[in-house]
This record gives sequence, C-alpha cells and structure tokens, in this order.
Amino acid sequence: MTVPTMQEAAQDALQRMLQRGFEHAQVGAGRTFLTELNIAHNEASLLRSTEEHRLTLLGIIGGRKAEAQISALSGEAVQARIDGLLDEVRVAPQDDANAVSAGQLAAIEQGPLQADTPLLAAKVRELLQFRAAETPKMMLDEGSVAHTCVEACTLTSSGSVLTRRLGWHGITVFGTAREGKRSSSFAYAAGRTHALEAGHAVEHFGIGELLRATERQIDAAPLGGSFVGEVVLMPEAVVDLMRWLQGQLSDVQLISGASLYKDQVGQRIASPQLTLASRFDAPGVAAISADGFATPPVRLLEEGRLLTLIPSLYGSRKTGLPHVPIASSGWELAAGVTPRAELIRGVARGALVGRLSMGMPAANGDFSGVIKNSFLIEDGQVGRALSETMVAGNIARMLRDVTALSCERIDTGAWRLPWLRVGGLHFS
Repeated sequence: MTVPTMQEAAQDALQRMLQRGFEHAQVGAGRTFLTELNIAHNEASLLRSTEEHRLTLLGIIGGRKAEAQISALSGEAVQARIDGLLDEVRVAPQDDANAVSAGQLAAIEQGPLQADTPLLAAKVRELLQFRAAETPKMMLDEGSVAHTCVEACTLTSSGSVLTRRLGWHGITVFGTAREGKRSSSFAYAAGRTHALEAGHAVEHFGIGELLRATERQIDAAPLGGSFVGEVVLMPEAVVDLMRWLQGQLSDVQLISGASLYKDQVGQRIASPQLTLASRFDAPGVAAISADGFATPPVRLLEEGRLLTLIPSLYGSRKTGLPHVPIASSGWELAAGVTPRAELIRGVARGALVGRLSMGMPAANGDFSGVIKNSFLIEDGQVGRALSETMVAGNIARMLRDVTALSCERIDTGAWRLPWLRVGGLHFS
C-alpha cells in the first residue's frame, strides 16, 4: 500500500470534510520519525526507531466547531471520524468567533533530517562516562539521546497551505542523587539542538551543572527562619515567569478580561533590562501557529515595555484585538551584562533557585510556593541545599524587580534564557 505524502493526506481529508457539508475546515497531517537510544538506571538500554502518524481535523458549520485527532492518514478510519465529527459539530455551542485562516503560505525545512546512530551512541557514552567519573552518586533513572524528523502539512478550506520538514537532536535526563538512605529531589533537563556534535553531551542544556548540583542536594535542609531577600533564578525557573507573562497576553486571560496587561501595550510593565523576543527558527520549531498562520518574528518586551498582546485568530475575533500569530515555542530573553558569579555575589541573603513551584497564582499575580533544586545564598556565597522552603511574592512585581541578568544563557531550543536576580521575595 502506497503511503500518501502529508499534503496528499491533508488534501484528501479536507475534501472529505467539505463533501460532508462542513462550511470551513482545517486539516493537519503529520508524520514523525524518532530514532533514540535510551538510558535506564545509568546504562544504555534500548535503541529503537518509531514512526507515528497523526491527522487533526477541525470543522465549522454555522459558527459551531468540533475537533478531532486520529492516527490514520487516509481510508475508512478517516471517513468514519469525519462522520462522527459532523455529529459533534451539530451539538457544539454556536460562536461567530470560530474561523480558519485564509491564504496563508509557508514551506519550511530546517535542521538535520537524517538520524546519525553512531552520533547518538557517542553522546550516550559521553553522558554515562561523565556521570560515572564526575557525579557517581547520581542515578540517571531515565534518559535518551534522540533524533527526530517531522514532516507535516496544514491546509484550510480558505486556501492556506503550510508545510514543514524539521529535524533535530535532543537529550533528556531524569534522576536523583543518592547516598545510603538519603536522596535528593528529582532533577530533569532536556533540550533540542541542530548541532549535537558541537559539544560534549553534558555541555548541552546545562546538563553537567544539573548533575553536579543534584549531588549537592542529597544533604538539603530547611531554611530555619523567615526573611525578605533576593532570588537568583536559574533559566529553568525563569521559564515559569515567562510562561505566566505569555498567559497574561493570550486568549484565556484576554477573553475573560482578567489580563493585567490588556490595556498596557506601549507601557513599561517590567524591568528595563528585560527584552523578550521570538526565535521561531529554533531547533524543533516551525514558524507556523496552531491556528494555521505563518508567524513573522514577534517582540513582546523591549527594555521592559510591552509591545503587543498575542491573541489567536479566535481570541482576536472574540475581543476585537489585533491578531498576532505565534509558534508553539521558540523564545529568548536578551542576555545581560553581568557574569553569573557576580549576580550571586550581589545577594546578601536569598536563594539560588532551580525550580519555582508557584501553583496557581491569584488573578493579581500573588503566589506562594515551594522552591526546589535550590541553594541558600548568604553574603554572596552559595551555601547548603534547601528543602521545605517557601517563597511568596507577586509575579508581576517580580518582572519589575529584576535587578540584573547574566551574560551567560542556556539554550534548550524552546527557550534561550539567562539567570535573573530579583529582590523583594518573602522566604519562610
């Protein structure tokens, strides 16, 4: 049986949907090839290659929308799912904001498209040798070094044709450090790159530093008091701040009217040291939005000034705000001018924070959460690992209270971020 190309599969499904009476439709067809060498309990465990197919269907009739996803690309299974989708759309809520993109065109190809199995094996070997020699108390419970290739096409009934062929390498590690009956909290690192061969395995995505820091967390202890101090956020913790900000600029908060920044475009909402911009050509990222638009570069913050909101097509039609399409990931904060060591030396009392577990912040940004994979800082020196330590503050205020950024950054593909120093946090 001949396997259809992604454009052929998407075109076939789109025609079937229109023939069944859908007024507007969007179809995405994708094929993912994965080659990975897995790690389990400090050993290489399994080399495997897999192929996954996915077809996504979105149909609209009279403003009523229904969506579905299946693993088949053609044939009776597709027709059956379209018939089911027709039943679902008839009972869906009516909303005139539902629509599909029109006339969008893109053809993207980037990254290494073929797997290099010897390269994967070499990087697993580097990772395991580093662990054994440098961090022997670390248990890599799970991990992998992989190559991924995605071929995909998105079509709409209004003439959009968006294709992409992307390849990238990735490393994932997950585990804890153990000594006797004592253990650290879990540690996790992952990222994507176009150039796996460009450095040692642990030089990618901060993996080496993570493994060393996790060993130090075996002997974590509570803070033992309350005070107001500073945090130095590692890049993984900075992600939490950036995701909260992007959520404030996106559909859910804009449509509900709960966004703190709906009327703040053009105003300074963050420290003048913060410039946040898209990087939609990053590894594993295509400059195509989920709602079927080519995505030009976007700059959200310029020296702390908010430049735009980012509602989807639906959010734009719902709120009347300009539509700003964005890709699924691919963002960077501009680097600062301060070496990371100086960021830490400037802290009288506070913490070096690896993960910031904020739970569900209040509508105004207030939060209280546990800091994890973190260390006490006193008089500019990193001290013992912390456990059971709470931090409270306000996320919007944290963005304004950033006092310094590191010149070093970690690039995971999805994010390229520096370390940030922020004041005014309540520790307990």
